[in-house]
Amino acid sequence: MIEIAVTDRWKKTFPGAHIGTLMLGNVNNTRRPNALDDRKRELEIQLRNKYAGFSRADLLAVISMQVYRQFYKRFNKTYHVLLQLESVLNKGKSLPSVSPLVDANFAAELETLILSAGHDADRLETPITIDAATGSEEFIQMNGSRKTLKPRDMMMRDARGVVCSVIYGQDQRTPISVDTRRVLYVAYVPDGIDKDAVIVHLDTIKHNILLFAPNAEIAHQQVYAAGDSA
Repeated sequence: MIEIAVTDRWKKTFPGAHIGTLMLGNVNNTRRPNALDDRKRELEIQLRNKYAGFSRADLLAVISMQVYRQFYKRFNKTYHVLLQLESVLNKGKSLPSVSPLVDANFAAELETLILSAGHDADRLETPITIDAATGSEEFIQMNGSRKTLKPRDMMMRDARGVVCSVIYGQDQRTPISVDTRRVLYVAYVPDGIDKDAVIVHLDTIKHNILLFAPNAEIAHQQVYAAGDSA
C-alpha cells in the first residue's frame, strides 16, 4: 500500500481539479513483443479515424484539450499531449516503444487526452504529497537539467524532494526503468474534467498493463478531488 496526501494549498489553488493515482505490482517491465503492441497499432487507426480532417483548432475544441490548453497557457507552454497526438495524426508516426509500463501510460494519454506520469514506486520515499508549487522548489529533470518550479504549477514530492510537475515533467530519480516491478501512475487533471473521466483514464492504463502482465496486482487506485476535506 501507498499513502498519498493532498495539501489544502493544492485544493485552494486548483478548485474543481482532480488527482488520479494507480499503483500496480508484480510487473515485468522488460521490453519484449506483447499484446500491448497490437493495442497500440489499433489505437493509431482509431485516433486517425476519430480525428480525420481535424485542424489544430478542432482538436483544441475537444473539452479535455481546452482544459489543459488553459492550464499550460498560463505558463506560455503548449500541452505536449496535443503535440504527440498531432504527430500520430498528421505525420504518420507510430506510438513509441520505450518499455511496456511507459507505453501503457502513453497510449492511455492519447486515448483519453488526460495527463499522467509514471514512477518506480520503490524509488519513492514516503511521505508522498500532492501540492501547488510556490516557485521556490527545485528539482532535477529526467534529462539532468535543474529547474525551479513555476508558482501555481501542480507538483508531487516525496521525502527527498520534488518528483514531478505538470509543466516540467518528471524527475531523474524516480522514473520507470527496466527494473521497475511496482509502478505508481499519477494523473494531474485541472478543473473542467470530471471524476468519471479520471477513473476511465486510470482504468485504461490498467487495461493496457494487463495485456502484457495479466498477473499484475492492483495495490492502489484513488481519485482525489479539490473539494474533498483535508
